[in-house]
Formats: sequence, structure tokens, C-alpha cells
Amino acid sequence: MWWIYALLSAVFASLTAILAKIGIKGVDSDLATAIRTVVILVLAWTIVFYKHAGAGLGGLSRMNWTFLILSGIATGLSWIFYFKALQMGKVSQVAPVDKASVAITILLSVVFLGETLTIKTAIGALLIIGGTLVLVL
Repeated sequence: MWWIYALLSAVFASLTAILAKIGIKGVDSDLATAIRTVVILVLAWTIVFYKHAGAGLGGLSRMNWTFLILSGIATGLSWIFYFKALQMGKVSQVAPVDKASVAITILLSVVFLGETLTIKTAIGALLIIGGTLVLVL
């Protein structure tokens, strides 16, 4: 079932790039990011309230809070740089570079999470990097 959610994530990430490129014409990229963030904030909390998941707040540990906050900061910085790149470049070049994050994530998962790097995964990461270079250069 996880792959269905991953595929939906990819589809919506693709739409994000296209819709954002159209939406940021003549708009400061930081303002566009802030507007997008408010929409996401409202959507996320609406889902939490709908699912009655807010009760889980009290069970979060200090480590949960720390790493969720750090993840939020990383997400925010990613969006700020992504929108700036979209404003300046072609979607067909910006999106592949952004998706090179898959290869970087594989490397970081080995270093920080102790995940095993298989030959198949290493080859896949190298192909992602190679494909990104082909699309950008």
C-alpha cells in the first residue's frame, strides 16, 4: 500500500512544480512560499481535526518535537530555494535537480539511520544522479 501513497506523492509533487511556475509569475518567491505554506498549514490541521489525531500531541517526546521542528525547518528552506529556482529556471531543469534529493536521501539514510546500501540501491542512486546531469547539462 505504501507505493500507492508514494506514487500519489510523486504526482502531486509534479503538479506542485507546474502550478508553482505559473503562480509565481511577477510574484516574489518568498511571498509565494509563504502563501503556499499557509495553505498547507490549513490543510494539514483540517486533516488532523477530521481524524481526531490532535490527542497525540500530548504523547510527543522532546526528541519527537526536536526532530519534527528540524524537519519543518529543512522543509521550509527546501521550499524557499525551490520556488526561487523555479522563478529563475525552467521547470524541466529545476525539478530533476530537486529530485536528486532521492540520491542524497539514500546516502544520508546510510550515514545517519544505519540503513544498508545494496548494490541495487547504489546503482539506482547513481542513475538518478546521471539522469539529472543529462537533463541539466
